[in-house]
Amino acid sequence: MASKLLGRLSAIVATCVALPLAFAGVANAHGYTTNVPSRAYLCKTGAVSNCGPIQWEPQSVEGPKGFPGGGPANGRICAGGLGQFAQLDDPRGGSWPAKKVTSGGNLTFSWTLTAAHATTSFRYFITRNGWNPSAPLTRAQLDPAPFYTVNFNGARPGSTVTHTGRLPAKSGRHLILAVWDIADTGNAFYQCGDVTF
Repeated sequence: MASKLLGRLSAIVATCVALPLAFAGVANAHGYTTNVPSRAYLCKTGAVSNCGPIQWEPQSVEGPKGFPGGGPANGRICAGGLGQFAQLDDPRGGSWPAKKVTSGGNLTFSWTLTAAHATTSFRYFITRNGWNPSAPLTRAQLDPAPFYTVNFNGARPGSTVTHTGRLPAKSGRHLILAVWDIADTGNAFYQCGDVTF
């Protein structure tokens, strides 16, 4: 009887030790884009209202990695598949504030990381010509490959990350999807930013 009780106690202790370690990789990495200003960042700063809890957690748009083959479901990409951040998937009739950018020009992308993490890459996708800005984002609305990728090969970035890449030739309103791929968890961070060429 005593050995059974000791065995159960050991199992409980092992579980209590293992659970925080299992979730440590997910909980300690967070970030959002400030340029292009993401929808999450615009909610944080109050530039956009009626955002729900994302206004306090712009760094928490974390979902499964592997985009575009995996990751959040279509129509839920901007929220990383998280229901509590569904306001980010609402196109608001195409009225999200949009940063003015130059077709084919260079743009500096900036991330604020509230907790850094070993990183595979930062990747940037953009909507196709003729996409519908009044509909939630789907893979079919994006060019299939990222227009810009910055590889980190498992390195841990600092609290601010900037890199400059060339935008594709586009015109009118578009959406840029920034994906921060984490190296040592099954997740990535997703940020949607609206632009006008």
